[in-house]
Amino acid sequence: MNLIAGAPVDRVPVMPITMMFAADHAGIPYGRYVTDYRALVDAQLKTAEDYGFDYVSCISDPAREAADCGAAVVFYENQPPAIQEETALLADKSSLASLRMPLPEEGRRMSDRVNAVALFKEKGGDDFLIEGWVEGPCAEGADLRGINNLMLDFIEDPAFVEALFEFALTLGLSFARAQLEAGADSIGVGDAAASLIGPHLYESLVLPYEKRLVAGIQEMGGKVRLHICGDTSQLVGAIGTLGCDIVDLDWMSPLKAARVSMGDQQVLAGNGDPVRIFRNGNEETVRSYLCSCLADGSPRYILAAGCELVRDTPEAHVRLFRQISEEQAGR
Repeated sequence: MNLIAGAPVDRVPVMPITMMFAADHAGIPYGRYVTDYRALVDAQLKTAEDYGFDYVSCISDPAREAADCGAAVVFYENQPPAIQEETALLADKSSLASLRMPLPEEGRRMSDRVNAVALFKEKGGDDFLIEGWVEGPCAEGADLRGINNLMLDFIEDPAFVEALFEFALTLGLSFARAQLEAGADSIGVGDAAASLIGPHLYESLVLPYEKRLVAGIQEMGGKVRLHICGDTSQLVGAIGTLGCDIVDLDWMSPLKAARVSMGDQQVLAGNGDPVRIFRNGNEETVRSYLCSCLADGSPRYILAAGCELVRDTPEAHVRLFRQISEEQAGR
């Protein structure tokens, strides 16, 4: 929180995303992790404590809001749930007009996440930053409409896209408010589908809704961490205008170029390849990459991978995040 505020810090924060890794570390099947908030909280706290992370997160899968809207979601014993693209809830665009807006406290999956925030606050509120999570407008639009349909809609029916994103924005703000009221310090905004479009469509159709979502969360008193998986190298200039408290960068988006584009005041996190670097590399490779990220991301940088640390990442590699943070602090 000091880093975000521009105040002095004792060391670089450590905030890598863990989901399946955390569940495995706690010996919890992932199907339970995503459906039982108590399991998620236990796994996140154990992972944060064992590896020296500075936060815990409610991130688990992108199907929370969509499921409570009525989308068909398939659950698995030890894998993430999957939204059924072929039977998308809004396969018929006209269905949007009658789609009911679910309330976070009533939706089975959204309320589970709100309960996770409250339990985090009870168990670790003084020790860790608590991160809630919502889907961004483009990601939620894809969840409800189907990713392939949405990509065509950008060209064929931009007016529908705007109506769909307006629905997603209202839902996201409602869900964020419920998590902040339950005790979240920050809200992660996942908008991965936005990396699939070019700068013109992003700036004309996605950016305005992301900006309203970011501003709305901040007006409620929450911080915002934007996470767009994929190659955002052509979008970083526009992303830098959103006013996010933290911007994650996936491994395809060069950190040094993003720093130049967004300026020294933007807090950045990332951006090592979770598979090539953190899972498949050796300790020397991981150490070297984290140190290069610190150099390229400074002066306002958070240690993290480009996306989720995959479930079979060697434990020694995960411990290097905190080790590098403490070594840098000692210099």
